[in-house]
Formats: sequence, C-alpha cells, structure tokens
Amino acid sequence: MLRLLGILVTVLCAIAAAVLTWPAFFRLERTYPVAQIVSFRGLMVAVFVAAVVLALLLAIARPVRGFAFSLAIVAAVAAVANAVVIVGRGGMGPESLPAKTESSVRVMTWNTAGPATAPETIAKIAVAMDADIVALPETTIETGEKVAVAMRELGHRMWAHHAEDPSTEWDAGSTTLLISPDMGDYAVIESSVEGMSNTSTVPSAVAMPTDGDGPIVVAAHAVAPRPSYMQRWRDDLQWLADQCGQSNVIMAGDFNATVDHMTGLGIDGATLGHCTDAAVATGSGSVGTWSAQFPAMLGAPIDHVMASEHWKATGSLVLRSLDGSGSDHRPLIVQFEPAD
Repeated sequence: MLRLLGILVTVLCAIAAAVLTWPAFFRLERTYPVAQIVSFRGLMVAVFVAAVVLALLLAIARPVRGFAFSLAIVAAVAAVANAVVIVGRGGMGPESLPAKTESSVRVMTWNTAGPATAPETIAKIAVAMDADIVALPETTIETGEKVAVAMRELGHRMWAHHAEDPSTEWDAGSTTLLISPDMGDYAVIESSVEGMSNTSTVPSAVAMPTDGDGPIVVAAHAVAPRPSYMQRWRDDLQWLADQCGQSNVIMAGDFNATVDHMTGLGIDGATLGHCTDAAVATGSGSVGTWSAQFPAMLGAPIDHVMASEHWKATGSLVLRSLDGSGSDHRPLIVQFEPAD
C-alpha cells in the first residue's frame, strides 16, 4: 500500500512539475495559480534544486529510498528544463547596448511606482541611455512634465503625453509617454485618453504620429494578475496584442506578464500580436524586472519592449544599478534599427 502511495505521489509531483515547466502545453499559462508561479522561473529552479537535495537526504532512510530517488529525478529534470528555458532567453543578459547609429531608436520603459522615483532620477537615466521613447507606467503627467523639463535642461528634449483612468487609485491610474521631437509630432488618440478603448484598470497610452511616417507608440500597462483580476488581466493582454497589428508599432511598458503568459497571443511566430519581444531576441529575456528587491535572476521579467516587423532589436539592457532608487521595477532599455 505504501509503495502504491509513493508511486501516486511521484506521478502527481511529475505532473505538477511538467505543468509549471511547460504551462502552455497544458493551456494553463494564464490560469491561477500557475500564471503566478511560472512568472518566477529562476526561483523555480532554486526550489527544484533544493527539492533534489532534500530528496537525496531522505534517500538515506532505506524504507523510502526508492520513493526519494524518484522524487529527486523528477525535481532534477524540472530544474534542468527550466534552466534551459532561462538560458535560451538570455541568462544574465548583456552589460551594455551597442553604439547608437543615426537610424537607431532607443526605447526605455520603467514603472516608477508613482512618487517613489524622483523625476530627476528618471531624467538622468533616460538621458544617459539616450532614449528616444520613454514609457512610464504609474507616472502622472505632472511628474512626466518634470522629467521632460529635467531632460531638456540636460540637452535632451522630449514631448510628454499621457493617459489616465481616474477610477484607479493613486499614480497607478496614469501612464506617461515621452517622445523625442526627432521622432516627429505625436498625439495620444482620443479613445486612449478617455478610456473607451484601453486596458481595463491601469491605463495604456496609444500615440499616433501626426506628421511623417513614424511608428505608432504604445505605452502599455496591464493590470496585475491578482486572483480577483484574472479575467481583466487576460483581457488586457488580448487588448495589447490587438494594438500590435500589421502597422508600424513600438510597444513598451509593464505588461505584468512574462512571455510564457503570451503563448498563443502572437501571430506568425511573434510574441504578442505582430510584435516580437526585444529582450528575448537580444539576450535579456530572463532578467527579472520585478521585484527590484529580488536578485535579478530570481525576479519576474514582466516589463517588455516589443516592436512589429518594421524594426530589428540590436541590443537590450536591464539596469540593475538602480534597485535602491525607490521603484520596485528595474528599467529596461532596448535599441532598434529599421528592419529595412
């Protein structure tokens, strides 16, 4: 009887490990609580390794040796499989961006956690990164204008745009978007400003070029997948996927989702709609952008910069030197070149 129980427990553990390692195969990547757990693949590797060690220690006792070895094998396979996924998306990520060319466009996204991050800090980082587009979820237009003024004083002009949802508390109800005048003139579309077509709870800003042929720029913010917000979160991801049509699009922000959660939402091999995740393409896709309180490889890569096939990502960088700046997110910067 005990042997049968041991086999049953081992099989259940193997199924659980498989679901967490390959959630899309079971179509559970956007289902509670799998969605929350799979966000932290680095942490899962650590847990599976710890499980291997505990199982091997348990194997010292002869009566449960076979059971313990079976659990150790399951945990070891899961640890290796998740490590392979992490390495395939970039491991620790690059330490710098390639040199900027005349045709380069640099995009920075940083969820500033409202007043937790000083406008001067945001401005200095954006200027140091020579950003042409800056997406700032949880940032009011008042703060965004202060950032733009500080950047101007540092010799880097930007125009500030925003969208807001007054029904959402504090600064999470605002998303600010800064765009360099070199990109042309932009305006946030009316439906985005008024929330008629937007993410459900925390707003996203969709800016259209009013002159020239620049890209549509989306500053994205999806609601967090809390148990009571799961359907809204799924709807937000679908809405963001819909913004990435066949047009020229650059999208950046806090998606509150990893690329695992976006399985099935991409078209023709893209990550989300027709947009491809730049960090995964350039080796930073496994570096955790949240929470900044965790080591980077144990965090969740939920902040993204994506673009349509009109752009080719040539580099990406998750800044880990600002973990004490106030925000619980890390900035992500991506460099694009025109695909042609």
